[in-house]
Amino acid sequence: MVDESFLVEKISISGPTLSSILQRFASSSGDVDGLLFGHFTRLPPPDPHDDDPSSSSYATASSGAASSLSAVITGYFSSGSPMSFYDSIGRIDSHSLRRAAAAADDDRRPLLIGWFSARRRSPLRPSMREVSVSNSFLETLTLASAAECMPQNPNPGSCIFLLLSSSATENQAIHTHDYRAFVLRMKKSPIGARILEPRSLDIVNIGPAFRGQYGSFSPESALPWLPWKVDDELAEPESLRNLKDVAAAQRLLDSAAEGFNMERLAHLVGPGIAEYASELEDLYRKMLIKLEGLARLVEKSSARVLEQENRNLKLRCRLAGLE
Repeated sequence: MVDESFLVEKISISGPTLSSILQRFASSSGDVDGLLFGHFTRLPPPDPHDDDPSSSSYATASSGAASSLSAVITGYFSSGSPMSFYDSIGRIDSHSLRRAAAAADDDRRPLLIGWFSARRRSPLRPSMREVSVSNSFLETLTLASAAECMPQNPNPGSCIFLLLSSSATENQAIHTHDYRAFVLRMKKSPIGARILEPRSLDIVNIGPAFRGQYGSFSPESALPWLPWKVDDELAEPESLRNLKDVAAAQRLLDSAAEGFNMERLAHLVGPGIAEYASELEDLYRKMLIKLEGLARLVEKSSARVLEQENRNLKLRCRLAGLE
């Protein structure tokens, strides 16, 4: 039997894991699905703000706190194709599920806590087959955990489901990725059917609450290394060696800020830099102009690549007799 006493009230996923899933989905030729790994943690009991301890809300919070859990998604596995571990009517293939779990296993032995489905241009509503897969997934996971065929799940009564959707404009210039998290739980009805209930998905290390993690970040400038005593070298007599060194340094500087000469850069090295704020602003402005030019080159090359891909597609269709 599946234990229904646990309730997953919160679902979170690490930013790199979600980005990797989206990249896997975007780079595939069609819909994909896969397994989700992570762990469950108990949520602390809520602080009651009701003055009357005998009220119904106080009793509900006190009784439900002990069984409230948080699911944390830390990894995933995908074969790159749909229906990789279940059939067309949603029945789980335990052998395929065991092989997939073993392929994604590592030294930390992550827990198999759910699965995900990614489909293109579709609403974020679970289909009947996805509900059936989730029910079969939970039953299979419970039996496998009992038989110790897979890492034992401390919460066999919960199954996490992540649904993703993707769409793009006609010229492929804008791609949109949407996602929604669900948890499988028992519906309060005479037949006691399980349903996929939506939950909010928190992305760990993204957002204002995690800005403190980047306090020790040390930015690196794109400017190349240049000698410290630039002004002294420029003041020396113009020998052939000095001219070559200055020309080489100027070429390095032009790669980051074209049009900003070495004489002006000499004012920004050493003490007294505060007096040349306008010089520094002009340096940054020229760097931004350089970046803008590079961005335009990338945009033009991407348009040419897309145009060539469309030509190749038309040629393939013509050769296949589809035109």
